[in-house]
Amino acid sequence: MATKSKSTAKRKSQTTTDPDEIRQWAEAHGGKPAAVAATESDDDPGIIRIMFPDAPNAKDDALEEIEWDEWFEKFDECGLALIYDPKSNFNKVVSCESIEEKEGGKRGHDEDEEESTE
Repeated sequence: MATKSKSTAKRKSQTTTDPDEIRQWAEAHGGKPAAVAATESDDDPGIIRIMFPDAPNAKDDALEEIEWDEWFEKFDECGLALIYDPKSNFNKVVSCESIEEKEGGKRGHDEDEEESTE
């Protein structure tokens, strides 16, 4: 009888502010630019995310698809960066300031990300 065991695997995540890199990665994984619908106002999309509507267990009900131009405008305006896993749809939009504080000013680098698997 097989038993489930929990193991921890190291996975490399990357951080970028490059629009071409972000869009290429997102589209390669079925990602689309989105905003949290409840946070938008007149000319402001509000909180931005990348949604994956075709992913199993997608929880995108609170998200509204927006245009890439609008997404990148907000991204640049707020000084954001994207942490992502090149091999999956894992991603997190963060402030460049938080990355710089954590990494001592380095941008566009690899990070070790521990991922728990069962």
